[in-house]
Amino acid sequence: MAEIKITRDNFQREVLQAEVPVLVDFWAAWCGPCRMLSPIISEIAAQAEGKYKVGKVNVDEEPELASAYRVSSIPTLIVFKGGKAAASSVGVQAREDIEDMLGL
Repeated sequence: MAEIKITRDNFQREVLQAEVPVLVDFWAAWCGPCRMLSPIISEIAAQAEGKYKVGKVNVDEEPELASAYRVSSIPTLIVFKGGKAAASSVGVQAREDIEDMLGL
């Protein structure tokens, strides 16, 4: 499964009401560390197999979402479970650490 583009219009449905954990990547096109993390996020998304979802929030396009979750540095990863933020990290993370956040 590919990453889902998360916007304020689909955030409720795709993230808060999801039946599975959702990894949300807060990023921006101009962010070097975000570009470094992107292939790792894509690999994790490709292996989801319905066990979890992966979404991306462009903070330049969705500043309200970034503000609502106190995202002040990017990349920020937040794992949502049952509609609530369950884990988060800031900066480039190793794939294993991201998988641990998801509980894999």
